[in-house]
Amino acid sequence: MSDEDLAFALRGVGTAAVGNGFALRDVSFELPTGFVMGLIGANGAGKTTAIHCLLGMRPISSGAIELLGRPVPGPVALRQDVGVVLDHAFLVGDWRLSEVERALRPFYDRWDPLRYRQLLDEFGLDLRAKVRELSRGMSVKLMIAVALSHGARLLVFDEPTSGLDPVARDELTGIIGEFLLDEGHSVLFSTHITADLDRIGDYVTLIHDGRIVRTGTKDDVLAAYRVVRGGPDDLDGSGVHLIGMRRTPTGAQALVATEDADRLGGHVLVEAPTLDDIAVHIGARPPKDRAASVPTGKAAA
Repeated sequence: MSDEDLAFALRGVGTAAVGNGFALRDVSFELPTGFVMGLIGANGAGKTTAIHCLLGMRPISSGAIELLGRPVPGPVALRQDVGVVLDHAFLVGDWRLSEVERALRPFYDRWDPLRYRQLLDEFGLDLRAKVRELSRGMSVKLMIAVALSHGARLLVFDEPTSGLDPVARDELTGIIGEFLLDEGHSVLFSTHITADLDRIGDYVTLIHDGRIVRTGTKDDVLAAYRVVRGGPDDLDGSGVHLIGMRRTPTGAQALVATEDADRLGGHVLVEAPTLDDIAVHIGARPPKDRAASVPTGKAAA
């Protein structure tokens, strides 16, 4: 696939370690234009750091990044084509929604005032309301309205559904679906709520402790793992790599690579996982008496 067909690509990206020692390490994943990628990981896994690197908000120490066919950091004009929806409002709380438009319009060559007002009306937002008066869901809708009013080709969401009720989450996925009716539009959707991706996700990237565990189409990622369940000791001594092992007095459960599932024997229940199963097991902290459970091999493409 040529670079012109990609919404973005991170290739071998690393960052300098911060105070707690966290850093991105050899992070590589890419999204073809016209699709949605879900970036999945527990809190602190590196989702926001990867997004900040993609947007040129944080320097990288190794690797390369391309965004809409241009290297990052790129020209200031690149911001015209990217809409960012963070997990918190970045606007002045005392601004009324009409003032939001006046403040942001000069920064965007393609700002469409009619589109902005149409979106506010569609989302049930009052031009007279102040930013600080908006609920969590309304704040997300406001930031989406801003992104869609300057003709963004790529929408980047960082945990947009965290704290939203099911109705608001359903509305958000509907908005994303409408945005993607244009085949030149793409979405990066960072979340730990995997149910949001069941409807709209095309590609999935799993990140843990600053490293990519696996990246690919949603179907390929789901096909790569199996959930296995058995008695308290049924998973022991098999030589199979057990990911996110959970043990109770009555049973044990883990995630395994699909090709390893048959090695556990017929006494173990083997099931296809959901995205939530995969995210929970990969993000699980290892038991104190066992080694870390996330695979360290090369991520699948």
